[in-house]
Amino acid sequence: MLWTASQVLRKFSTSSHYYQNKLKLAIIGQSLFGQEVYSNLRKQGHKVVGVFTVPDKDGKADPLAVAAEKDGTPVFKFPRWRVKGKPIPEVVDAYKSVGAELNVMPFCSQFIPMNVIDNPKHGSIIYHPSILPLHRGASAINWTLIQGDKKAGFSVFWADDGLDTGPILLQRECAVEPNDTVDTLYNRFLFPEGIKAMVESVQLIADGKAPRIPQTEEGASYEGIQKKSNAKVNLAQPAEAIHNWIRGHDKVPGAWTVINGQSVTLYGSSMLGGSAAAGQPLEIEGASQPGIVTKNGLVLYGTDGKALVVKNLQFEDGKMIPASKYFSSGESSSVELTDDEKKMAEEIRNTWKGILSNVSAIENTTDFFKSGAASMDVVRLVEEVKQKCAGVQLQNEDVYMATTFQDFIQMFVRRLRGEDQEEELLIDYATKDVNNMTVKMPYQCFINGGFEDAENSKTYDTINPTDGSVICKVSYASVGDVDRAVAAAKEAYENGPWGRMNPRDRGSLLYKLADLMEEHQEELATIESIDSGAVYTLALKTHVGMSIQTFRYFAGWCDKIQGKTIPINQARPNRNLTFTKKEPLGVCAIVIPWNYPLMMLAWKSAACLAAGNTLVLKPAQVTPLTALKFAELSVKAGIPKGVINILPGSGGMVGQRLSDHPDIRKLGFTGSTPIGKQIMKSCAVSNLKKVSLELGGKSPLIIFSDCDMDKAVRMGMSSVYFNKGENCIAAGRLFVEESIHDEYISRVVEEIKKMKIGDPLDRSTDHGPQNHKAHLDKLLEYCEIGLKEGATLVYGGKQVDRPGFFMEPTVFTDVEDHMFIAKEESFGPVMVVSKFKNGDVDGVLQRANDTEYGLASGVFTRDINKAMYVSERLEAGTVFVNTYNKTDVASPFGGFKQSGFGKDLGEDALMEYLKTKAVTVEY
Repeated sequence: MLWTASQVLRKFSTSSHYYQNKLKLAIIGQSLFGQEVYSNLRKQGHKVVGVFTVPDKDGKADPLAVAAEKDGTPVFKFPRWRVKGKPIPEVVDAYKSVGAELNVMPFCSQFIPMNVIDNPKHGSIIYHPSILPLHRGASAINWTLIQGDKKAGFSVFWADDGLDTGPILLQRECAVEPNDTVDTLYNRFLFPEGIKAMVESVQLIADGKAPRIPQTEEGASYEGIQKKSNAKVNLAQPAEAIHNWIRGHDKVPGAWTVINGQSVTLYGSSMLGGSAAAGQPLEIEGASQPGIVTKNGLVLYGTDGKALVVKNLQFEDGKMIPASKYFSSGESSSVELTDDEKKMAEEIRNTWKGILSNVSAIENTTDFFKSGAASMDVVRLVEEVKQKCAGVQLQNEDVYMATTFQDFIQMFVRRLRGEDQEEELLIDYATKDVNNMTVKMPYQCFINGGFEDAENSKTYDTINPTDGSVICKVSYASVGDVDRAVAAAKEAYENGPWGRMNPRDRGSLLYKLADLMEEHQEELATIESIDSGAVYTLALKTHVGMSIQTFRYFAGWCDKIQGKTIPINQARPNRNLTFTKKEPLGVCAIVIPWNYPLMMLAWKSAACLAAGNTLVLKPAQVTPLTALKFAELSVKAGIPKGVINILPGSGGMVGQRLSDHPDIRKLGFTGSTPIGKQIMKSCAVSNLKKVSLELGGKSPLIIFSDCDMDKAVRMGMSSVYFNKGENCIAAGRLFVEESIHDEYISRVVEEIKKMKIGDPLDRSTDHGPQNHKAHLDKLLEYCEIGLKEGATLVYGGKQVDRPGFFMEPTVFTDVEDHMFIAKEESFGPVMVVSKFKNGDVDGVLQRANDTEYGLASGVFTRDINKAMYVSERLEAGTVFVNTYNKTDVASPFGGFKQSGFGKDLGEDALMEYLKTKAVTVEY
């Protein structure tokens, strides 16, 4: 029998609320929905005595199992509960051993025996995504849309021996929007409200207040699971019915029709409000009239004359395209040439013949490069064609994208007609008059070269930490958005111009991008300031300034990526040549934090792009705006579509999907150590992605009595309070030699009192607000813990009495090694100071290294021998001597131990986004 159980003691959060009445629960099911129900029930104080879920698939546990195993909850993974309709005794015995009082079944794909259903004191409850008795069965959400229901909802019911027929405990409903899909309906209502309802239902049972309302058979319906074979759309019906059929089958199994003799699946249907845009007619089998391929998609007409528009098409070979690109997708017939265009084509054929003199005849299938053409021949071809056909816009890159004669003529004719001109980038800005300028901020997902709403149209508020006001609403990306972004990045890497581009040309585009960032630096710094709380002058110099420097530095690397030749033993009488090549990895994911939103983007994405990769980047949920502005500038710089994709949203959804996605080959992450561990595990289990992690720190700064006191005070304060303490390499703990300790603290406090706390856009402000309220609350709690453990609060420790998320610069002394604040990172303006005995160099080194982190460190002393001795023994990726926070784009940056691995900046960072291929030739 395949099952496992984990028996580790679980820990409850001290902030969890416990109800007076609690139950022992067995969770039977699977999926992210099951995981959320499980986690929320535990938060409410119920005891989960066992989780029963499906076995691991391809070495990866179900999300419910992952959460339960992490908490130490017993987990059982049964492949089945019954054989030939009869319960398996040892499975049932294992279930009974946990002693559950109630079975909770949030989503379960297995058949559970009735002696398990009825075993607990309170029986079993099940979640079903329809308003029972309507749409019983496994495809309830699909049929809600297919049938055109005006209301959707869910039921929590008591399990019985029927199929979704048990008494109702609780029901909730919502309106179905005209263009809802299975995904939008689920994500907007059925998922979040369903979780709350399951938790509420359990509490009603615990309190003895849960109803049992018998289901009526009036209006009851049961529909089976839809399969591809019966999902063909009937186009001989009203437009709304066609629309309902398509959206009800969206994603799985997919509604399909027949176009030009092949099956084509239709995705992303919406009703067309006004008249259709101009386009090309398309005959579709069974349609009342031809469809129209427009710039917005494929318009289909119902028998009532009304219309709908389909966004995407998928062909039999699995290739999916925007419906608007049908006639240029290669899946339809070629462009029909006019007589004049045919004459031009023959002239171009003669040009090809003049260049490819070794080829007897230029056929439609003749390949320019396979026939021996070189780079100079490309220039000649482009210039001769432009000379013969004045006004046509051609570039060398066009020849590389259309290498056969037939493809070249098709491209030429479309270019001549103006059919494949790049569409103008459409941006729906959020604007704000601030800092003596009007800033224009994109706020939608950036996918495949364009801005668009999240798939489910969901948004969230991004907040100005200076006063707590809403800056604007930002798209909240879904898993479907991640998949589309990755697909776009993969297409751009494998088939787009980026992968074929000369490295020097790639560098030129990155230089141009850096120039545009410099041109918009005041706007970028203003956005960074209002979104993250960074002091404007610091945002201008560091957040934005270093970002520009980073892109220029890596732009210069593009044409300098080299392999090696390697002498190897010869197999006589033959000779061998072995050499290595550095190649890009492919599609990379980048997940960045909120403390330096634009700079962290630059540190990772510049190296990634210089190496020739494409990327999908998730900015921090609380600071998305400069990343989206960067996306706009990347288009203006000429970066091809699909190369850069930006997805604002949650780490739990977007970040997790990026970690799991099988088409991503590398993930670069900056953030906390616990999340880094989770990412590393997901990357390993999914497809063994390459990973680089820049994680937490508790960087020690050692100040010896022979230091330059003025400099040590100034730089020591900078090491802690720079960027409001929201700095990954901040000095998390200062060790000050006993003989100067009191003087040092006195001078630090004196300087703190001079600091101006206030509006980050005020040029005289020294200290702005913390990034967001939750972080401020954690900092205040951090200070409370320090006080309770006996540390001395010399200064600060409180929230500033003004609107916004401001905290006083804080100083703790008398911090002992065992204390929480001595071991854990605050990530805020909190100076943690400990004394060390005069002359005890080795002792203070031992204390400084007594941490699981190793990101940065520092030492202040006038004794160069002591400085070198200490720097050699500090276990950190960066050691500062008589300075601090001195980073440069050419110097590698990264940590040791649980501060992560891999480097940002410098040549080392470039290697993080390259792979080495060895080639051996015998001659």
